Amino acid sequence: MSPAATLPRPAAPAASTPAAELRAWLKVRREELRTQYFKRPDPQLTLEENARLVDTALHELWTRTIADPTIALVAVGGYGRGALYPHSDVDVLVLLPDGRAPEPPVETFIHQLWDMGLEPGHSVRTVSECVEEAAKDVTVDTSLLEARLIAGDPAVLLELDARLRARRDTRVFFEAKFREQKRRHDRFQEAAYNLEPNIKESPGGLRDLQTVIWLSRAAGFGTSWKAMADRGLITPQEAAAIGVNERVLQDLRIRLHYLANRREDRLVFDHQIEIARQLKLKARSMAPSDLLMRRYYLAAKAIWRFNQILVATSSTA
Repeated sequence: MSPAATLPRPAAPAASTPAAELRAWLKVRREELRTQYFKRPDPQLTLEENARLVDTALHELWTRTIADPTIALVAVGGYGRGALYPHSDVDVLVLLPDGRAPEPPVETFIHQLWDMGLEPGHSVRTVSECVEEAAKDVTVDTSLLEARLIAGDPAVLLELDARLRARRDTRVFFEAKFREQKRRHDRFQEAAYNLEPNIKESPGGLRDLQTVIWLSRAAGFGTSWKAMADRGLITPQEAAAIGVNERVLQDLRIRLHYLANRREDRLVFDHQIEIARQLKLKARSMAPSDLLMRRYYLAAKAIWRFNQILVATSSTA
C-alpha cells in the first residue's frame, strides 16, 4: 500500500535532481532515527520506521519518474517484510504485466536509486518471468513470498501472488529451505558459540528465526509469533520468550550497523567492547564485553533450540 507520510522536500538548489533532494531528505530523517534509537532503543519500531522512510522516498521518486499506471514497484526480501536495518540493502522489483518490456523511465528510476545512496538490489520482470524464476530458485521464491507494494498498480502484484501460491508446492518449499539452512549452518561450522559470531547468519542468529517465519508464511499459518500462537503451533509463552530473544539480536545488529556506518553483521571483538560500553554493562566477576557475549549466547541458544524444534516438526508434518 502507499505510504501514509507526506514527503516534505528538503531545501536544495533549483538544479538538483529528485534523487538528490530525496537523498538529502533521507539522510536527515535517518540521522534523526539514529539519535532517537540511542535515546530510547526500540528495535522493532526502528526497523519499521526505517522501512517506512524508504517507502516514502521511493514512492515519491516513482511518482516523479514513472507515468505508466499498469506497472508496480514492489519491496521484496527483508525490505518486503517492512523491517529494514540501517544499512541493509533495499531490494525492489519493478513488476510488469506479461507481454511488456521495460521502457526508458524504468531505467532512469533504477539509476536514481543509486543516486539516492540506497545500494539497491533490483530486478525488472514480468509476472510470468517472476513465476519462472521462483520455480527454479527457492531464494527467489522466498524473496517474492514477502513481496509488498510500494507504488503503482496493485493488481499486477495480486496476480503474481495468486500465481505463485497456485504453483508453490509447500512440501518442496519446506525441503528446499531445510537444505538451505543445513548448508548455512555447515558454512558457519554449527558455531552458535563462535567468539565473533555473525548476528544474522550463525546458528541461533536472526536467519534461523526468519526461516521459521518463511515456513509459516508458505503454509498459510501467519507471519508473526502471535499468529503462530493463535494457530496453536507454539504457546503464547513461547511466542513471548522468542520475541524477547529476537529483540536482543535485533538490538545488537542495529548497533553494529550504526557503529560501523555500513552493513556489518559480525560481532567482532572491538565492536563487542564498544556496544558493551553503549549498554553500560557492568559486572563484578566479568568484563563488560564478556557480559554482552553472555547475553548474546543465551539468546542464540534459545533461538537455535526453537528453530530446531519447529523445523523438525515441519519436516515430519
